Amino acid sequence: MKVWRVLRWFVLALVVVVVALAAWAGWHVRDRHRGYELNLFVPQDPNQPASQLEAGFGKASITPEGYDWAVDVDGNARYEPAKGDSFVDVNGNGRFDPIWLAGFHNDRPAAGVHDDIWARAVVLDDGRVRLALVALDAIGFMHDDVVDVRRLVPEEWGIDQVVIHSIHDHEVPDLIGIWGHDPFHSGVDPRYRQFVHEAIVNAIGQAVDGLRPTVVTRWQIDEIPEGLAIDTRPPYVYDLGIRVLRFVDAETGDPQGSLLAWANHPEALGSDNLLITADFVGYFRDYVERGIVWNGKQVYKGLGGIAVYVNGALGGLLTPLHTETVHPFTGEKLTETSFEKADAIGLSLAIQVLANQDKAVQVEAPVLSVAARTLKVPLANPYFQLGGALGVLERGWAGWKKLRTEIDLIRLGEVAILCIPGEIYPEIVIGGIEHPAGADFDVDPVEVPPLFDLLDAKMKILVGLANDEIGYIIPKSEWDQKPPYLYNAKKSPYGEVNSLGPETGPTIYAAVRGLLDAYQQWQSGNQQKKPMLPL
Repeated sequence: MKVWRVLRWFVLALVVVVVALAAWAGWHVRDRHRGYELNLFVPQDPNQPASQLEAGFGKASITPEGYDWAVDVDGNARYEPAKGDSFVDVNGNGRFDPIWLAGFHNDRPAAGVHDDIWARAVVLDDGRVRLALVALDAIGFMHDDVVDVRRLVPEEWGIDQVVIHSIHDHEVPDLIGIWGHDPFHSGVDPRYRQFVHEAIVNAIGQAVDGLRPTVVTRWQIDEIPEGLAIDTRPPYVYDLGIRVLRFVDAETGDPQGSLLAWANHPEALGSDNLLITADFVGYFRDYVERGIVWNGKQVYKGLGGIAVYVNGALGGLLTPLHTETVHPFTGEKLTETSFEKADAIGLSLAIQVLANQDKAVQVEAPVLSVAARTLKVPLANPYFQLGGALGVLERGWAGWKKLRTEIDLIRLGEVAILCIPGEIYPEIVIGGIEHPAGADFDVDPVEVPPLFDLLDAKMKILVGLANDEIGYIIPKSEWDQKPPYLYNAKKSPYGEVNSLGPETGPTIYAAVRGLLDAYQQWQSGNQQKKPMLPL
């Protein structure tokens, strides 16, 4: 009888533990914004005449302050006190309070600041629509955070839509969670995250205050020097064109700012670097703003104003690692990760922008419109599921193993800007999807035709990691986790481990097609004929 009593108490205790763990995990993956849903088409009347376009730019530092800096004695980019690593006690409390760097691996604490990182904003207003586009020097920014920031923006600013993009920098503080001290603890510091939220609002506010009538010009460079980026996974597909929008005060002629769009992973410093930096993006922006001086001579005059950089279709992945970057002035070949290499990449890109200004044409009739929709994407990645349950990935589920995310379309006259919530493979955007032998799914390419073929515009810009970071968006016919592997490879390719799952590509593609179809219907004035239901 005593044995049964003990067994009964053991079973009861086990049930209590299981229930408690389930409740604990459920709390971590709770929907932070239950009921949040966008089905946005602005202006309300697409036939309403637009007025003179206005633009404003702003920026706010998101460089962390008040954190301790690691002293990495053996240079392995990990904090290991047993091996002699120590820290600079910046806040003087006697314990190590680091800021964890995102990208590459866990246990990578910052050792200092090489250059400031920023939230940079441009606000556009044509009298019917007011849009804020923010670019963060971050590896990613979750959709829950985006919604939080939108609710911080004062209503009196009259902003219809806020789009927040991350440049995917691998040398900045973790805002996702998976790069903490170890895989079981989040790398996000709540105080820093709140600081970033407030900085975004600050940058938007500056841009609102600086709104002025503007003239927009555009140009595109399709041929760039070799050695700036490579695709590390077949099929080798690149969208390495640089797209430029420049904004100049229509009344004074003063420069306001520029939007620079390119596609590459900002990771030229590699995994051993522990200094916070905007990587090649920081150099690129600075050269475009200030111009290029070499040996005391002004080689190119800068565009002035505030440069805002957005990253494009960098899945695959496109990277400056393992490239031979040639310095445009010295001819030095830079193969190893270094600040010199990051500088050379930024300098090379800036030369292309500044040397091709003669290609600039004015954007005629820059009428602004924005369409956006939320959608739910299946979460099939078991590591991400576990990370959510443990509270390492700090975002809510919008249903059982589903994540809420968002797609956006911005039209500025003849310019189309498509905003995608992750690292999309370029073959989905410009074409070239294959179905090679060894793929896990025996299907023809699903995500066809390419997204850019669906856009009727003179300039097409893809903004990845917009309003979310859901990881790699891989064509389903190229998905490969099981042997035999694609292209006779000996192991599975990189990408799938950091993707939500094989249905991510088809789901995002179908959502974008639905949004574009609904936009065309809305633009034609027939939006009442067929309800536009949220996805």
